[in-house]
Amino acid sequence: MSEKKLQHFYIAEEQSIYLLSHKDATKLKTWVDLCQRQLAAMGYRNISLVGKGAYGFVFAGEDNAGKHYVFKFSRITLPQHVQDRLEEEAEIQQQLSHAQIPSVIEYRKIKRQSILQMTRAPGIDLEQHSHQQGPLPAEQVVSFAIQLIDLLKYLRDEKQHPAGKPIVHGDIKPSNLVFDQETGRLQLIDWGSAVFAQLDEDGQTTANNVMDLMSSDLQHTNARLGDVYFIGPEQIIGGLSSPRFDEQGAAATLYALASGQSCRYGKNIIPASSLGLPKLLAQVLDGLLSEDPKIRAQAGDYLINNQRLLSNLVLSKSPAHQQITPLIPVWVRHSSELIDTVVYGSRKSFLREESDDSALTEVDDVQLEKYYKNYLMGMGDNEKAFVAAVSRLGNFPVVGGLAVRWEKDGVYVDSNLSLFDESLKQSFQSAVNNMIHLAQGIFRIGMFKSCLFNARNTLHVERVDSTVPFIAAKGQFIPFDVSVIPELDDETKLHSYFEDGKDPDEYLHLPDEIMAELAKLNLIHHTGCIIFEVLPTHLKIHSYLMLLNHEREAEFKQCLANILSLLPTIKGLGISGFMKLPYKDTRFFEHINQLPEKFYPKNPKAGQ
Repeated sequence: MSEKKLQHFYIAEEQSIYLLSHKDATKLKTWVDLCQRQLAAMGYRNISLVGKGAYGFVFAGEDNAGKHYVFKFSRITLPQHVQDRLEEEAEIQQQLSHAQIPSVIEYRKIKRQSILQMTRAPGIDLEQHSHQQGPLPAEQVVSFAIQLIDLLKYLRDEKQHPAGKPIVHGDIKPSNLVFDQETGRLQLIDWGSAVFAQLDEDGQTTANNVMDLMSSDLQHTNARLGDVYFIGPEQIIGGLSSPRFDEQGAAATLYALASGQSCRYGKNIIPASSLGLPKLLAQVLDGLLSEDPKIRAQAGDYLINNQRLLSNLVLSKSPAHQQITPLIPVWVRHSSELIDTVVYGSRKSFLREESDDSALTEVDDVQLEKYYKNYLMGMGDNEKAFVAAVSRLGNFPVVGGLAVRWEKDGVYVDSNLSLFDESLKQSFQSAVNNMIHLAQGIFRIGMFKSCLFNARNTLHVERVDSTVPFIAAKGQFIPFDVSVIPELDDETKLHSYFEDGKDPDEYLHLPDEIMAELAKLNLIHHTGCIIFEVLPTHLKIHSYLMLLNHEREAEFKQCLANILSLLPTIKGLGISGFMKLPYKDTRFFEHINQLPEKFYPKNPKAGQ
């Protein structure tokens, strides 16, 4: 079992701290504490961790005068040349002077630790805003579009920058835009992928004198990768850096916010023209997300040159969120426990068009270590969008399971999804509906299974090395809930752990003794999942189990205890998961090529 295969397990971009080994979790907590103590020693207060990315961690704090700052710490585990990027980020950001870009206060190095201090952008990032609201109202999307055009114009105007060259942010996406709900203003943050453009928007070199021309290397791009969910085709294939990159990031961001998705790839099945946006903006976004580079460039020019038209659109003064009708059931439940959802998705391999990662293997960029995004690069856009839509479900406090089966006549979906926050119901249902629409646009034969579990309930069993067996600690147990109302067994409707056949994407062969206990468990009416993940010195048992037949609680508990006692029989490395839905209630959906057109009304008052 190779490490390469193991990194494809989680559909989460960042591992929950509850999935880390005790040693790694302790190391992370210790390092975060150290950073906070360092900031406190420098005289700052109310310090908190506000974000983390591939390159570093971001803390917020304030000085004695009550001014708010953010402090970006580079990850000291990264190679030195990658850590040095924080200094390059500071140098570029210091050249920017715009009301919607945070100002650099200071870059400093304490021993090996690089720290960049900036003013803090007020508000919440648009990824969080989208998570809370679901698809954003057209009026808000238009406001964001107008502000992004302002920023794009500023960045490409070489007269505004001391170096006399356009600047490319390189990573425009919802989580890098902070929204102040009081003023409606955006701030563009995280300049870690920023570079001086090698080409202008017309494709001409930005070298501005003979010496510059002689020293510039137009054979190799200086561009950083950015987030592969939002950057455009030229940036992904390593083209020379250009302001066109940021047009693509802005278009993907506006599309994602309007549709309630977390990436650009759903554009073929859920086009911008289906989202209820003003026709002008919808068609420009569809053009910017086109496969044709000429259409992309024309749409980009139109966007930049027609900001006034967008500003003059007649829009409703009181934006309304779309009412969402769920396509599959979503149960809202209450729990006193905190839920830290992780999505486990198996049977992904059939969604891939090619098995090698050649498109990105040569790129030396730490962004690619974000677990599975590079794995998706072998998929078509529709398939990537579908898996990203399943990933988005993991941002909500939810447990349950999904089985999506594609046949010639359409798509069959079995599901059991329980959401533990009523306020997020609208947003979650829109995320589920997007997933269904994207599934409808995939024309393949195959099955995708996904389990959503609470990482806080993951059991960890550790050993010194692979020569000794895994032994559960005294007092460890596999948790399960008991349903509020017992459900009677209906033999004709029960779903089995084993009925979907062996999963080609699971690599761990469990011993016969454990399989026998799972078979016994399977005969007791319950729902949920149990997943075994075996690393060289660390075994994790992820689970979400709810007993539905109350009369067999003692038997159910004993089966789970027996499984723990049999852990020493496990050999090899890998993952093996089992999912059980409460009963079969399959929903059928016909295939679609794309959703129909739907534009913002010409007279918004008429519909009120």
